[in-house]
Amino acid sequence: MPSVSSRANNMPASPIRKLVPFAEKAKKQGRKVYHLNIGQPDIETPDTMLNAIRNFAPKVVEYSHSAGIESYRKKLVGYYQKYNIALDYTDIMVTTGGSEAIEIAMMTCLNPGDEMIIPEPFYANYNGFSEQAGVKVRPIRSYIESGFALPPISEFEKLITPKTRAIMICNPGNPTGYLYSRQELESLKELVLKHDLFLFSDEVYREFCYDNREYVSVMHLGGLDKNVVLLDSVSKRYSACGARIGAMISKNKEVMEAALKFAQARLSPPTFGQVAAEAAIDTPQSYFDKVKKEYVARRDFVITALNKMEGVFCPNPGGAFYCIARLPIDNADKFCQWLLESFNYKEQTVMLAPATGFYSTPGAGTDEVRIAYVLNLDDLNNAMLCLDEALKVYPGRKVKEKELAK
Repeated sequence: MPSVSSRANNMPASPIRKLVPFAEKAKKQGRKVYHLNIGQPDIETPDTMLNAIRNFAPKVVEYSHSAGIESYRKKLVGYYQKYNIALDYTDIMVTTGGSEAIEIAMMTCLNPGDEMIIPEPFYANYNGFSEQAGVKVRPIRSYIESGFALPPISEFEKLITPKTRAIMICNPGNPTGYLYSRQELESLKELVLKHDLFLFSDEVYREFCYDNREYVSVMHLGGLDKNVVLLDSVSKRYSACGARIGAMISKNKEVMEAALKFAQARLSPPTFGQVAAEAAIDTPQSYFDKVKKEYVARRDFVITALNKMEGVFCPNPGGAFYCIARLPIDNADKFCQWLLESFNYKEQTVMLAPATGFYSTPGAGTDEVRIAYVLNLDDLNNAMLCLDEALKVYPGRKVKEKELAK
């Protein structure tokens, strides 16, 4: 019997989705499961998108241009201009979700065996995309005590070798919600120029920056046109994860011409998704104002609730809709599975993502979980009650000296 490839064996499973069978079993047993494990918002997709799909009635659903429908790319230029990002439509290549944008960027810019530095914890699928491209991830650790701020540039320097070709960031960040400052990005710029590296920036959460903090894109950094590749998606912006429309963006013409060859190999991005995404650009600002206000309320509730729990610490995220919390537990993977298999609070439980899957360093994040505050406030309240009760009875709870003294 033929065996699967070594590439398949090395491809990591999703740490976000691996607990799904346990959640399904819990539901069959009659328990309500609050899903805080995945970035699937319950926010309604705007009517601009949905109406465009309802009203799209071609005689034939044709392939689009491999780089995406031209009218959509031209309209995207106006969208980015609102964020002071000046582009030509030829700088934009539409992709099948942000995932394909990342895959094509890696395959275009990096050779098998090249190294890419990524601050960890990072979006788990970066590991998978790197494996597909034959790229080695060199993680650089950020810490919960600093709110997951960018590590010192001196620490980046220690990791740079002759094989280093790129640095990748996510801003605002998944899974931490950290929002990089202009100063942090300027320091990265100097490093990238010094070592002639690519800078990949996943900025799919730009709509979700809180507390009047500034969104700074890598596209705002002068002198980096040849180095920067911006990665984007409509999934979170419009709560349209299933549309599967993203974008790879660069002013480096050589990069974009080479990337197009990969895009041609998959023919075209989804036509229906592009039609919806083009219409979505007309979504009124009132939609985003309302959504942002809702996420701030959810964030404030969850962070306050977490930090009130005995032994829990969670920094306040500046963007996106995730946070990482440190819990008084022995092992996050065991705890998250236990919540689904063995825990029951008023016929309810909560599904979290073990943070271990967002680290590349072995043994990191064993007492941390990622929480996606993508549910309404009532559900979040019930989920936090479940978590608080679970921590009180979890067999692998780490007990502090003051608890032993009671």
